[in-house]
This record gives sequence, structure tokens and C-alpha cells, in this order.
Amino acid sequence: MIAEPALDEPCGLRDRAILEVFYSTGMRRSELAALRVSDIARGHVGGTVFIRQGKGKRDRIVPIGGRALRWVDRYLEEVRPSYVVNEAVETLFLSETGTAISVDTLSNRVARYVTAADIERRGSCHLFRHTVATLMLEAGADVRIIQELLGHASLESTEIYTRVSIRHLAAVHAATHPAERGPGVAATSRAPTSAQSASGEAESLLTALVAEARDELAAG
Repeated sequence: MIAEPALDEPCGLRDRAILEVFYSTGMRRSELAALRVSDIARGHVGGTVFIRQGKGKRDRIVPIGGRALRWVDRYLEEVRPSYVVNEAVETLFLSETGTAISVDTLSNRVARYVTAADIERRGSCHLFRHTVATLMLEAGADVRIIQELLGHASLESTEIYTRVSIRHLAAVHAATHPAERGPGVAATSRAPTSAQSASGEAESLLTALVAEARDELAAG
């Protein structure tokens, strides 16, 4: 699905960058639509994204992989300048008319790529959040790390986990996200914990993501 956009069209190149950011970070569509150019910070291998006022009005910083960054940089160099109408607009992803891309546009375009890819799943932007969580869990990432990446304040409303450092979050992301590990690279093992506890926490996280997906569909 991520390779569906037509790269010979400006909007296709923009959309490929959008899909890569969704896949790398697992952020919500509202968070991606609100990104500013200055929210992307580049590091030696990958980088970070500052997400302001996410769900629950909570800011967070999450890692973004090198592959996604390369597509963002290509979009910034080849497409965004031609979309800019007002230089004061700082939004990262723009529509063809120069305005900030809307959540409805994101949903419609991603849904179109999902259909074209014929992956036997329906949905849109939220598919990436569920996929990121599932694949990183399978690769051994601790559920608390994924919770921090996705911006879940708690797995249960009364339960609060200690915030992890961005350095540790980035290290786990690089070790367990399939886009960063590459084919044939073994995943790291999960931090020691009881199998029953880990399974229960993972199930709670995935259940919460399913509920989020329903909310997204209901909101249009």
C-alpha cells in the first residue's frame, strides 16, 4: 500500500511522504495534519517529530526513521515549494491550493490507496497505528514504549506509566520497527516481564486502538 502513490505526480510524491510518516510514527491523522516544517528534527540516523497538543492536549516527541525522513525531504525539495501560496503558512503537508491538508483529505486519499492495494482490509489512516503497534509488539518492543510512541496517556484511565526518554524510545523504535530493521534482521528481545502481564497489556493497547479506529470512522 505504501508504494501506491504515483511518484510522477506532485500530489503522489506528497502522499508517499505522508504514508511513510504514518508508518514510521503511528501518529493520528489530526496530529499529522497539524505538523509544521519546524517540528521535524534530523539526527545522525533518523530524527524526531514534535507533536503538539495531541489527544488529551498532551505534547510529545517521537522518533521518525531515516526512510521516512528521506521521503519528507524529497517532498520539501520537489513539491512543497510549488504548493506554497502564503509564505507565513508553516504547515508541513499542504494541499494543492496551498492550505493545510485536512483530516478529511487524508482519510479519503489513504482509503483510496488501501483499496488500490487490495490488502483485504478496510480503513484509512488508523490502519498505520494498528500496524505499527502490532509489528513492534511482535518484534519484542515493550508495550509501554509503544504506548508512549502512540500517545496513549494510559492503558487504563487510572493507570499512569513513567514517561520514557526520547533516546530510549528512539533506540527501541530503531530495533523493532520493520522499516528500520530491514529484511532479515532479528528483532531484539522484550524487556523481562511476565508473559501473562505482557500479553494482557498488549491486548489492552490493541483494544484501545480498535476503539480509536471506530471513533475516527464515526468522525468521518
